Amino acid sequence: MSGSGKSSLVLETLYPALRARLKQGRGAALPYTGLEGAEKLDKVILVDQDPIGRTPRSNPATYTGVFDEIRRWYAELPLSRARGYKPGRFSFNVKDAGRCETCQGAGVQTIEMGFLPSVYVTCPTCHGQRYNPETLEVRYKGKNISDVLRMTISEAREFFAAHPKIARYLTVMEEIGLGVLAFGAGFADPFWRRSPAHQTG
Repeated sequence: MSGSGKSSLVLETLYPALRARLKQGRGAALPYTGLEGAEKLDKVILVDQDPIGRTPRSNPATYTGVFDEIRRWYAELPLSRARGYKPGRFSFNVKDAGRCETCQGAGVQTIEMGFLPSVYVTCPTCHGQRYNPETLEVRYKGKNISDVLRMTISEAREFFAAHPKIARYLTVMEEIGLGVLAFGAGFADPFWRRSPAHQTG
């Protein structure tokens, strides 16, 4: 229930108290009478609602670094090598490479509504796929780079099971309970836009 003290208990009491007990740093915890079980922990990590990564375009794929490995893999495919594509071709952050320039690789366009919340609409050029048509022609096992970003983490782990370095990242994410998350979904990029049921944007 809102206002019941959840944040005060976890963020302002338990977390700083554990950090201090485990010598991970100092922080003033709200007053408490006792802390039991800390000796069974070796570290504490806070997972909150702040956006992951340094930019709003961060997502599980980019934040963990696994997308760098996937981009390198796609750049090694025969069609990429024939066309001289480098890993940057498969980034949705690199200008004038492989991304759709209409939406700048976001897959959506933002419509500012003044005093109302912004509205996000599917890009009319790439239809939510983030990349230009030439980039989307490069496929691995029938899937282009946009298809990969639309997978859940569990689907991506299965898809890249034969690639140990990529699979290792994805297995860890799956083991900590993130398997159902859309692999390439981030801020301003609702889950449904990347879910397999809505692959046309």
